[in-house]
Amino acid sequence: MSNRKFLGICGSLREASRNMGLLRCAGEVMPEGAELAIADISELPFYVEGREKTEAVSIFLEQVKSADGLVLAVPEYNYSVAPALKNALDWASREKGDILAGKPAAMMGAGGGMGTSRAQYHLRQTCVYLDIRVLNRPEVFSNAFSDAFTENGSVSDTEEGKKLRAKVAAQMKALCEM
Repeated sequence: MSNRKFLGICGSLREASRNMGLLRCAGEVMPEGAELAIADISELPFYVEGREKTEAVSIFLEQVKSADGLVLAVPEYNYSVAPALKNALDWASREKGDILAGKPAAMMGAGGGMGTSRAQYHLRQTCVYLDIRVLNRPEVFSNAFSDAFTENGSVSDTEEGKKLRAKVAAQMKALCEM
């Protein structure tokens, strides 16, 4: 497990995003010898074949290349994957060298009702095509409107927040063992 570097990618660009809060939590509970950097995908232009890479795209692609694995925070928009996350994966999928193939990944998400289960299951289909090796268990689906989160989107110190933090820690441990 030593010296493993993971890249977090959050599909929500909103301030106080609970999904970004989940990624920050994941970074805090990574097992010893592992670390999580979080990509800034807010400046990525929409992927269009033939479009030149911007500086933001080049930085993101280098982060993906150098990562041993991915942690995907998956918001749910209309029962599907948020466009910002899908766009980031589209850019990475077009890079020479198949930089996503074989990378282990974990998914997590915070949303209403069923958390982000529909979006996560939808994204798994994309990951199959991209040959991203998604961890099956433990899954992290959380209610974004519960006491598990603070107003700024961070995981709280309430009982619900502590339970969520434990789920995230278990997922990160399993990811590091992949």
